[in-house]
Amino acid sequence: MTDTALVIGGTRFIGRHTVSDLLANGYEVGMLNRGTHENPFADDDRVTHVEGDRKNERDLRTANLSVDPDIVIDCVAYQPGDVETATEVFADVEGYVYISSGDSYATEEIPKREGETPLRPCTPEQATDDEPDTYGNRKAEGDRAVFAAAEEGVNAMAVRPCIVYGPNDYTERLDYWIDRVLSHDRVVVPGDGQNLWHRAYVEDVASALRIVAERGEAGRAYNVGDRRALTLEETLETIADAAGVDCDVVTASDDALAAGGLEPDDFVLYREYPHLLDTCALAALGWESTPVEEAMARTVAEHRDADRDGSEWDPGREAEERVLGVKETL
Repeated sequence: MTDTALVIGGTRFIGRHTVSDLLANGYEVGMLNRGTHENPFADDDRVTHVEGDRKNERDLRTANLSVDPDIVIDCVAYQPGDVETATEVFADVEGYVYISSGDSYATEEIPKREGETPLRPCTPEQATDDEPDTYGNRKAEGDRAVFAAAEEGVNAMAVRPCIVYGPNDYTERLDYWIDRVLSHDRVVVPGDGQNLWHRAYVEDVASALRIVAERGEAGRAYNVGDRRALTLEETLETIADAAGVDCDVVTASDDALAAGGLEPDDFVLYREYPHLLDTCALAALGWESTPVEEAMARTVAEHRDADRDGSEWDPGREAEERVLGVKETL
């Protein structure tokens, strides 16, 4: 008998790739979402769309009855109350997996480890907030809701991705850097280029969600990220290799950036203190990550066919040109 999965979300980025991964591994899939985004699986008879709002408990229960899932992947639980309701509605499934975040960790450690690195606190006010500043707090409280559900016998787990990249990434964070490499032969990188912000290829996140649902231990969280983490300079070099172009990475100190009226934090995916997740627990379940060169090649190829350029993250090319001019005089 074919196993059935319910994906809450499923049309945009992580959810879209999760549906594809589940289909590739023999599942029939139901999706619960509001239908506000184009459904890439509209013509696939293996995928059932249940229109509803995940904030509405009745809609969750309708999806549960309609799809009768063996496993549930929850892509759009942004407040701990979402997780509390879902773990009650889907208490009898074989595996419920909540997408948490590496941002749930409270302490800067290298690497951050599940069960060892402390999680962020979450006040009652933060728990019902929807502002970016409380995202990590809310995700951490969602983790605690998973742990509490597991104590009550629910086979609930959490997966904590770091920054996710790959085809169909609507955040366009990596698209900014890809566009820079494709458009210019010199690209400004803040600092010495060695800053490290761990990333996870989206197809690997999708497979991690399925594997944890199938093999994970109730009440546990699993980090997911590329098994080889790249510095920002290495990222641009890997993009250039994937694109088959030449690109000179020009590192710029705070003083050099100031000549263009810029600061390091003006550049997306820059992080002063390294952010690295330990992924050994996930690997122990049999999960493997895509080699970064292959993942970047797929990402660059899709970027070239898409209309995303990451311009919302652009610090201004004219400002960068002033920085490059200063660098040339040194």
